[in-house]
Amino acid sequence: MQNISEIVAAKGGVVTMDEITDRAEYKRILRAVERGELIRLRQGVYAVPIAILNTMIDVERIVPQGVLCLYSAWAYYQLTTTVPPSFCIAIEAKRKVKLPIRLPINLYYWKAGNLEFGIVDVEVSNYQVRMTDLERSVCDAVKYRNKIGLDLCAEIIRTYLRKKERNLSRLMDYAERLRVTKILNNYLEIAIE
Repeated sequence: MQNISEIVAAKGGVVTMDEITDRAEYKRILRAVERGELIRLRQGVYAVPIAILNTMIDVERIVPQGVLCLYSAWAYYQLTTTVPPSFCIAIEAKRKVKLPIRLPINLYYWKAGNLEFGIVDVEVSNYQVRMTDLERSVCDAVKYRNKIGLDLCAEIIRTYLRKKERNLSRLMDYAERLRVTKILNNYLEIAIE
């Protein structure tokens, strides 16, 4: 009989209760969680630990309607050489989400209006995830500059300006919506000089 963690790994490293065919398989999963072979991400969602550590996680299964942002988006767009310390996921401000203990996730609580623009669907490690787009990611760096550090913010802007696919009009539109236009203009003036 095949090990249950091998079965889960063969299914992409994450399995939901909807994919479980019978009660015996469910009990095998629970025993694997007790032994530490699988991690319970949230109710009804289990994963192989190595699948979480080595690749992208299926954000939609763990935090439904979550949006990858900040460090995760900067790494995806190669805006910085900084390795993301955890998965950065934005959710609506008053929403409550229970996260798995062993999973490195930082939640960012945004106003509902800020989750309505600059969000795209991308495929990362064979998972469809929602993520801030390139320009929104740059504006978020400006918005969070005091938390992430001014050097990192400047690096992200410099790298963005070197990209061929940049869209400065969209960048300025997002900056206006996030109320960071003046600060972004200051960074752009310094970067262009």
